[in-house]
Amino acid sequence: MVFKNASASQLSEIKKKFVERIVTNFLDIIIMAHFTDKSFSGYDVLVFIQKKFGLLLSPGTVYSKLYSMEREGLIKLVVKRGRKRVYRVTDLGRLTVEVTTSTDEIRAFFSRIFERQ
Repeated sequence: MVFKNASASQLSEIKKKFVERIVTNFLDIIIMAHFTDKSFSGYDVLVFIQKKFGLLLSPGTVYSKLYSMEREGLIKLVVKRGRKRVYRVTDLGRLTVEVTTSTDEIRAFFSRIFERQ
């Protein structure tokens, strides 16, 4: 094993960074999958990510992702009170979650990524 000489803290940090990378890269899918049938705000996303993955994402990361998801039609603004914006996942967003999380082709692709040759 390559990591037999690595310290526990090194391994922990590598794992943490990898999880953070996955979460930030798939943040849109994670948001839509969790909030499929409920309204949510950027703050709700920050709290959910912290509780589920133990990550403290920057508000800028979350809010810029929400704005791009809104522009793409994946979520829609349902309430705006001052600076607070509340969203819902659209039909396109639900379809996107369904396609990206339930097909064997996608699962096989991820398996190939970590395949050792």
